[in-house]
Amino acid sequence: MTTTTAWRGRGLRLRLTVLAALVLAVGLCAGAVVMVVLQQRSLTQSLDSGARKTATEVVGMGVPPPDPIPVGGGNIVVVQVIDTDGKVIAAAGATADHLVPLLSSDELTSVRAGTVLRLPGERAGVTAKLRVLGTVGGTTQQPVTVVVAVDASGIGESSRILQREFFITVPVLLVLLALLAWYVVGRALRPVEDLRRGAEEISGAAVSRRLPVPDGRDEVHRLALTLNDMLSRLDTASARQRAFIADAAHELRSPLASLRTQLEVAQHLGGRADWPGTADGALLDIARLSRLIDDLLLLARLDESGGLRRRAPVDVGELATEMAESCAHARVPVGVRVDGLSIVDGDVDGLRRVLRNLLDNAVRHAVSLVTVSVSGSARRVVLSVADDGIGIPAAERERVFGRFTRLDDARSADAGGSGLGLAIVRDLVRAHGGSVVLGDAAPGLRVTVRLPKPGSTVVDHAEIGVPDGVSPTISA
Repeated sequence: MTTTTAWRGRGLRLRLTVLAALVLAVGLCAGAVVMVVLQQRSLTQSLDSGARKTATEVVGMGVPPPDPIPVGGGNIVVVQVIDTDGKVIAAAGATADHLVPLLSSDELTSVRAGTVLRLPGERAGVTAKLRVLGTVGGTTQQPVTVVVAVDASGIGESSRILQREFFITVPVLLVLLALLAWYVVGRALRPVEDLRRGAEEISGAAVSRRLPVPDGRDEVHRLALTLNDMLSRLDTASARQRAFIADAAHELRSPLASLRTQLEVAQHLGGRADWPGTADGALLDIARLSRLIDDLLLLARLDESGGLRRRAPVDVGELATEMAESCAHARVPVGVRVDGLSIVDGDVDGLRRVLRNLLDNAVRHAVSLVTVSVSGSARRVVLSVADDGIGIPAAERERVFGRFTRLDDARSADAGGSGLGLAIVRDLVRAHGGSVVLGDAAPGLRVTVRLPKPGSTVVDHAEIGVPDGVSPTISA
């Protein structure tokens, strides 16, 4: 196991706490270094400022100044007044030399230019480190240089004291802040842990349960609401699936029971049975069973992937004419009217199935005539199938799109089919990006299908039969 894998395998709370502790450690160490540097700079500036003040005071005493010079105390170690020949005119300090200058000629030139020198204390007979600076004064005829050496050991001692304090306080502060980060991260992640436990308790037997929603209006709150919305959709889909399976099982049981009854009766009668008639009845039940299974498989494919195997240009008007001609021997005539260009980008088999289901329903319920009309505009193709039957009440027009739905006057499986025709129509039309609407044909029923043309993906906002959670689009 690599280091990265092992790190990722740790808990989020631990990782966040460690990262926070590392950031705090870097920040505290950087702050400590900055404070030590600032302290050294402040002490150094203060020390140099005092030395320059002393040098200015000595310059103000005139030339030659009194010897010994009446200054000293504090951090001052040596004060020398040196003329242009490098001779000591006056001096002050316990270890000050009144004969030998503290600085060489080159060093004296540097301090005259404003440079601050760092010298060992042995030159002045002390053990401390020295900081030496100078000021030029005197008169034009007798210029002098006042050299002041101060004890700089206090700067280093103060820095060492501050560093020792940091070595103690920084680790203690880091531990306290890490514990605080552990607590804060734990409190922040508690709603996430509640969500995890809630999700762990949800199973197939308790899909109606919901995850706990935290009080705060933060990202975790929005995540909990989103997850609960997802669970609601899954619950609805699961309920629909269970109802669909129950309805499918019921519908499949009917032809199987009829087939079994016919065969048992014929077997009981033996040679007296009408075997050709029994075979014909069995074949009818088998055909009905086969159609039902095909419809169920198509709906399952539509639910899973949209059901469109391939897309290609399809002339809806030509397809409607072809399907109407196949109904030449239907019990009522089927008329077709095509107006305008009606080419869409779709699955020809799916659109043929839409027309087949609509024509079967129309022919089944029509009194004397079925009319198919196709019209095309710039953005869409409108397909309309109308019959002059009894129609469907407005209150029932949403319900008939449900699977295995039959109205009271068509509950017979032989008369009303399996109850999947309009459900298949609606799903296939939606897969093409269109909409299907039921309306009055005065008398009878008019089914209007709107399909977008290539380059247009919008359909009618007033779509009939849109389930919860599906947002229809709008067509021109």
